Amino acid sequence: TKGEVLEAIAIAYTFTKQQAKNFDPLLDALTTTVDKSGPQPGFVVVLEGLPCTQKFDKEARETLLDVFRDAVDFWSERRTPYRVFYSFA
Repeated sequence: TKGEVLEAIAIAYTFTKQQAKNFDPLLDALTTTVDKSGPQPGFVVVLEGLPCTQKFDKEARETLLDVFRDAVDFWSERRTPYRVFYSFA
């Protein structure tokens, strides 16, 4: 489900559940919150085995990937490398 995917991301990033409760807070956590913590050397993100189910359908997957695309744009403006690799289950 969407909740399970967001929870797994929160755990991997050590975000609070609130920061990954939905797509908008997740984007904020991936960008503004991390940016406020100081200079960043760069990021490599691997989203392995994103589910393809009715509870996490194509629209949910695309929205999640849009969040990460927006994060790439955010960090690109700061000249910080941010790469995202993903696969589907």
